[in-house]
Amino acid sequence: MISPSVPDLSNPSCFLTGRRQEYLPFLIVGTLCVISGGLVAAATAPAPTEHGTWSAAYLVLVCGVAQAGLGLGQALSTSRTPTIVIAVQAIGWNLGNAAVIAGTLTAYTALVDVGGALLFVILILLARGLTATGGRPADRMRRWFRYGYGLLILILLVSIPVGVILAHLRT
Repeated sequence: MISPSVPDLSNPSCFLTGRRQEYLPFLIVGTLCVISGGLVAAATAPAPTEHGTWSAAYLVLVCGVAQAGLGLGQALSTSRTPTIVIAVQAIGWNLGNAAVIAGTLTAYTALVDVGGALLFVILILLARGLTATGGRPADRMRRWFRYGYGLLILILLVSIPVGVILAHLRT
């Protein structure tokens, strides 16, 4: 039996109904970031720079793909998340990323520090939602979604201090 708060992953329409408000902000902005990263890559291709290449990769991987993965992971792996919490997470994730990008491009590492700290806090909030679900997922597929979601959060949590340290070493 499938609980009403967890989508039926055997039905592809579960991505379009019920819980869509939980991942759409992440998915929409994440998709726009992937497109932006592609545009940055195209614009800087004739005369590549370290900052141009880094910006394109960061926009695609962290702002885009990771954000979409976090939203989808939260929607498929946790209990229903209140709309206000989703808004705080999505806004915080994007503000943190904007601060990291601005701080990196201007060599103002204090801004990178603030952005990294905000991203870290948002990831902790996302991880708390994962642990707050209690119990085990009802089926194998949902369990693997939870593992993947948790692994994504862990990878991002580890990469933030590494990125902040690298930003300080480059200045």
